[in-house]
Amino acid sequence: MDFNSKNLFGEGEGEFIEITYKLTLPMRLDRWLVSQRPEQSRSSIKNFINDGLVLINYKSAKAKTPLRKGDNVQIWLPPPEPLSYLIPEPMDLDILFEDDDIIVINKLSGLTVHPAPGHKSGTLVNGLLAHCQDLPGINGKLRPGIVHRLDKDTSGCIVVAKSQEALVNLQVQIKNKIASRNYLAVIHGVPSSVEGTIIGNIGRHPKDRKKYAVVDENSGRYACTHWKLIENFGNYSLMSFKLDTGRTHQIRVHCAHINHPIVGDPLYGRCKKLPCKLDGQALHANALGFIHPISGKEMNFEAELPVIFKKLLRKIKQIN
Repeated sequence: MDFNSKNLFGEGEGEFIEITYKLTLPMRLDRWLVSQRPEQSRSSIKNFINDGLVLINYKSAKAKTPLRKGDNVQIWLPPPEPLSYLIPEPMDLDILFEDDDIIVINKLSGLTVHPAPGHKSGTLVNGLLAHCQDLPGINGKLRPGIVHRLDKDTSGCIVVAKSQEALVNLQVQIKNKIASRNYLAVIHGVPSSVEGTIIGNIGRHPKDRKKYAVVDENSGRYACTHWKLIENFGNYSLMSFKLDTGRTHQIRVHCAHINHPIVGDPLYGRCKKLPCKLDGQALHANALGFIHPISGKEMNFEAELPVIFKKLLRKIKQIN
């Protein structure tokens, strides 16, 4: 395979990544890749290496090959496997905007974005199949048109591409911080200042593989979250967050790391009685901005707070 001819997004056939090893001490290739690609399982990384999809300085490598400072690692991630069972499912989608190239949706809490093993139906992708029957490339693909993710229980703005050209353009905008993603959340406690930035590499939790955590700076993937205090209510605070990066569970992990976990978070939250019953974390993607991938027009969207989020705010105001 000619890795030199592939661009970052694999020309629609997969994803090509090149990373420079910057650590002083040598480390096995497989162990380092686990820290760099926490969204990939250890077994999948091992398979990538064994299948010749990982090179060191454009030369073949083995899992145990030691990396040394300055080495360049080339990774070719093949496209998702076709899912023959993926079928359209009529769904009531809260559409904020739609044209021939993109669709912006206010995702409901509890809605999974894309299918995964053990969760083959009832996802946003299934609903998109029914809504956009002529969507290019959607049939049989694991994550058709998905530019960025929202966790199942996180509500709010999400943009989906309806063409390969739009998909690549929007991915570049997120990578280069042209697109803006803003969130609102209710956290436990009150931060010590009115605004700040959390910087901490995120990787798999060392003891619980279902969770992520802030890890040593020599492992995981760089993550940066900016925050502002909007209002405090005694034991709770309403916060605004802006992402520089988009790591899995980023805001949730960073909030837990500074000892102010998001209210209702089943993985990183505090086990205590809440002001009202929640089905998941009180986290909402309230605003999304980007340049239209085809027309070049600046676009900004806002998603209204869910009813349960408003109820939570009313309750914590009443008790404080």
